[in-house]
Amino acid sequence: MQRLYDFLRRHPAWVDGSWAAVLFGISVLSAAPAEASRGAELPVLTVPVTLLLCLVVALRRRMPEHMLVLALVTGVAQLVLDVSTVPADFALLVIVYTVAVIGARWASRLALSAGLCAAPLAQMRWPNEGVGTAGNLAVVIFLTVPFALAWVLGDSIRTRRAYFAQLEERAARLEKEREAQAKVAVAAERARIARELHDVVAHNVSVMVVQADGAAYVLDAAPDQAKKALETISSTGRQALAEMRRLLGVLRTGEHQEAGEYVPQPDVRQIEDLVEQCREAGLPVDFRIEGTPRPLPSGVELTAYRIVQEALTNTRKHGGPNAGASVRLVYFDDGLGLLVEDDGKGAPHELYEEGGFDGQGHGLIGMRERVGMVGGTLDAGPRPGGGFRISALLPLKPAH
Repeated sequence: MQRLYDFLRRHPAWVDGSWAAVLFGISVLSAAPAEASRGAELPVLTVPVTLLLCLVVALRRRMPEHMLVLALVTGVAQLVLDVSTVPADFALLVIVYTVAVIGARWASRLALSAGLCAAPLAQMRWPNEGVGTAGNLAVVIFLTVPFALAWVLGDSIRTRRAYFAQLEERAARLEKEREAQAKVAVAAERARIARELHDVVAHNVSVMVVQADGAAYVLDAAPDQAKKALETISSTGRQALAEMRRLLGVLRTGEHQEAGEYVPQPDVRQIEDLVEQCREAGLPVDFRIEGTPRPLPSGVELTAYRIVQEALTNTRKHGGPNAGASVRLVYFDDGLGLLVEDDGKGAPHELYEEGGFDGQGHGLIGMRERVGMVGGTLDAGPRPGGGFRISALLPLKPAH
C-alpha cells in the first residue's frame, strides 16, 4: 500500500486522467439507458459536454485557472443548449475544490461564486415537477452545500500549506542565521586570539631583547648579573612559547571551546607581577592602587592587564634610555580606572619604526578594540614635556 501511495503521489496526472476516464464511462453508461427507456437516442451534445467536463478533471492540477474557465463555459453551454445534467457535472465540484487549494485568488473567489450559483441555475432550468416551490428550494440548498464545503475545505488546505511553508522558510532562515552567527563568532574569536598573540609576543620578546642586551654588556664585568639575565630570558621564553602553543593550537584546530579553556586569562592581580618583571628588565615602574580592590568581570580584568602590558612594552621599546613609567589603578564604584604614563624622550629612529604607536604597529588599535568590547573609553597621546600617557575607564557594565 505504501508503494502504491508513493506512486500516486509521484504521478498526479495519471491519477486525474484515470478518474476522468472513469467519470466519462459512468456518464455515458448512465445516460444511454435513461434515453433508451424514453425511446430516444443519446443527445448529440451530451458526449462533447461530457468530454469537456472530464478534461477539466484530467488537467485540473496542471492548469487550474484555465480548467475553471472551461468548466464555467461548459456549464453555461449546458444551460443554454438544454443539455441535461450528467454524472460528469461532478467535475464542477472538483474544480471548485482544486482552485481553492492551488489556484489564484481571483480564480478561488470566482469558483466560490460559480459554485453557489450552479445549483439555483440548474434547478431553474430543470425544475422537479410535482414538488412545489418549497421542495425545489430544499433541493437547491441540498446541492449548494457541497460546493460551499468543497471551497471551504480547499481554502483551509491552502492556508495550512502556506503556514507550513512559512514555518519551513523560517526554519531555513534561522539555520542560515545561526551559521552566519557561528562564522562571525569564530572570526571574532580568532581576531581576539590574534590580539592575545600580539600582546604575548610583543611583551615577552621585548623583555628577552632587553635582558639579552644587558647580559651581553655585563658578561665580563658581572657574570652573576649576566647569569640572572639569561635565566630571565629562559623563563620568559618558555612562558611565551607555552602561551603561543595554546593560541596557535586553537587557530589550527578551530575548535569551539570556552575561552577559559585555551586562552590565557590574566587578571588585575597579575599586573603587579608584570610590573615586577619590567623592573627586573631595567625599567623603573611606580605602581599604585587607589580605592578598595575587589573582583571584577573577567573581560574587564583581562582588558586592564593587556593595556598595562602593551603600554609598558612600548615604553621599553620607544621610551629611550633612562625612561621611567608609572601605573595607577583606581577602583571606582562603577568601574576601574587606568593611568599609565612614561617620561621617555624617544628611542632611536630605527627602533621606533619596529612597531608600537606608529602607523605600522597595532598596539593602540588593539587597546581601543579591547576597551570598546567592554564599553569603556580610552585616551592616549603624548604628554606635555615628553613621554606618553594612556588613560582608560572600564565600566563594570557595558554601555547599551
